[in-house]
Amino acid sequence: AACHRLEGWGMKDGTFPMLAGQHKNVIIKQLADIRALNRDNPTMYPFALPESIGGPQSIADVADYISKLPMNPTPGVGDGKDLAKGEKLYKENCVRCHGDNGQGIPEKFFPRIQGQHYKYLLRQFEWIRDGKRRNANPDMIKQIKNFSDDDMRAVMDFVSRQKAPKELIGPIGWENPDYN
Repeated sequence: AACHRLEGWGMKDGTFPMLAGQHKNVIIKQLADIRALNRDNPTMYPFALPESIGGPQSIADVADYISKLPMNPTPGVGDGKDLAKGEKLYKENCVRCHGDNGQGIPEKFFPRIQGQHYKYLLRQFEWIRDGKRRNANPDMIKQIKNFSDDDMRAVMDFVSRQKAPKELIGPIGWENPDYN
């Protein structure tokens, strides 16, 4: 909660991603990858290691809780300058794994990217493209290896504006009742 906020909404500046509404399987995989040191995320190490979070059931419980939090209704977005290009690139390169609206495929551990903060998406996309994120899907690495920085900015701006279903989005100003 200290980093991802009490609501799980992360930060618009991209420092911390929104976790609320993410697929449970995706959260479990990412925590497991961090725990196994397959994903470089030193900030998360104290929270993902067995002595801090417990065993597999603890990870499943945390993931289940986070996945049920309502998503931020006003995520951080890009400048909106090249949304048509972003949409075209998304439809040509991303739909197969992330779905027509960025909803992801939990059974394949493909994350929900709709409504995620633009600056976080941009950083992760760049790290995947440039080989810095070690737990990236090899198919995605191949798919985006030739994206220019402009391509990357356009597609991530488009993605950040994709809306989750209304039932997954919290009201503006929502506060987590578990912490009030």
